[in-house]
Amino acid sequence: MTKAELQALSRQISTWARELGFQQCGISDIEIDKHKNWLQDWLDQQYHGEMHYMQARAGLRMDPATLVPGTLRVISVRMDYLPAETQTVEILQHPDKAYISRYALGRDYHKLIRKRLQQLADQIHKHIGSFGYRAFVDSAPVLERAFAEKAGLGWIGKNTMLINSKAGSWFFLGEIFTDLPLPADEAATDHCGTCTACLTVCPTQAFVGARVLDARRCISYLTIELKGSIPQDLRPLIGNRIFGCDDCQLCCPWNKFSSPTREADFTPRHSLDRATLLQLFKWTEQEFLDYTEGSAIRRIGHECWLRNIAVALGNAPTSIETVQALESRLQHESPLVREHVAWALQQHTGQKGMLAS
Repeated sequence: MTKAELQALSRQISTWARELGFQQCGISDIEIDKHKNWLQDWLDQQYHGEMHYMQARAGLRMDPATLVPGTLRVISVRMDYLPAETQTVEILQHPDKAYISRYALGRDYHKLIRKRLQQLADQIHKHIGSFGYRAFVDSAPVLERAFAEKAGLGWIGKNTMLINSKAGSWFFLGEIFTDLPLPADEAATDHCGTCTACLTVCPTQAFVGARVLDARRCISYLTIELKGSIPQDLRPLIGNRIFGCDDCQLCCPWNKFSSPTREADFTPRHSLDRATLLQLFKWTEQEFLDYTEGSAIRRIGHECWLRNIAVALGNAPTSIETVQALESRLQHESPLVREHVAWALQQHTGQKGMLAS
């Protein structure tokens, strides 16, 4: 293809992307040296905690052409996910209610965005014929924010999120690695300025510095990635957050420019945007599987679900209902659940030695 044809194709790809429901599309080359150095430093400090896959597949993250041989460009897209009229700060102010990260309230985004990316690739194929590509949606060792920043979709903010000056940060990312030598877009520039709101608001003070997150203290890591016991000193700081945390986005001034999603699949399911801790703690394993079918929440399993809610109930106002609910799980078959239930009960009753062995 000629240079003019590639430029025309690039413009057409952006048009197709918008028609498929993406709010923005950009193209970058595969040189991300500064991000490689950042990743290696982060791993060297052990900030990835028990996310061993980060270390094991670091080489693939650092070299896109190794992950997908022949890759010359990365097509990055973003899609808004924040549901309209969904309470956020209000839920955090009601400790008897369950706070679930806004991205997980609806259906799992992976399948939806992957399908749209495939449709985008199909459009390109119809237009130019066969070409090399592979689509990703948080499903492989890809430094997606690095490529999105180079493609002009936003800059990596001090909270490590990708921030767009016209859309905030409430959006998902997806990529197509391709062997097409498309013209690259201009990279985004940093607009965080002197603001440090996200660094100071973090409940567990997980930020070591600007753009450096110690995942071992991050509530999203503790409630989703960590499969064992949550450190006792961090439990009171988790509050009522039972799946993920959005605090460093909620405080970001740029999110005043965010727009509600137009995707029906991201609408909250089963009233998860307003459910109480007691309601969710009563779910049996089968109910958990039923209610989280097609949801990102399902990946943590019922055991960690109960673990997380037990911690939140330990932080909730003391009531007869709360104590009774916790007592009902004291003999749970999982030692992990029993440990966290016993801790939660101790917050309300001050009694020790309640852990069933």
